[in-house]
Amino acid sequence: MERMIIFCMLFFCSSMVLTAAPQKAMKYKQLVKTIEQLEAVVKDKDVELLHTPENPVDGCLFTAVTCFQNGTLKLQPKNSQVNSTFIKTVNILKRTILKDSGEQCESSCESYKKKAPKEFLKSFAKLMKKVINQS
Repeated sequence: MERMIIFCMLFFCSSMVLTAAPQKAMKYKQLVKTIEQLEAVVKDKDVELLHTPENPVDGCLFTAVTCFQNGTLKLQPKNSQVNSTFIKTVNILKRTILKDSGEQCESSCESYKKKAPKEFLKSFAKLMKKVINQS
């Protein structure tokens, strides 16, 4: 009886470990789709340029993602017809994406070049794909 209980516990624990990684990857893939949806409804002319992290070192991923999340708050919808889609999408991207690794990053958001909103979002999607590959 004890062996059966131990076996069941081991089986349960191992199945939980195996499902945790794919769920995280699925979450990140869904975020990439969300970013790509936002590209279609964002205003790209006569807008503020945004600091766009590119190729951050591994210890700076959290900082780079935070920069992107803060930048999405400055985006504007391209017209009033897409406003509700725009708001829903931005609200999804405001949620916590990565946990803070605790590592100190020497670069700040302001140290990155400023780019137009669509280029900003393409770089955000590229960074999230990098996060997926590291998971």
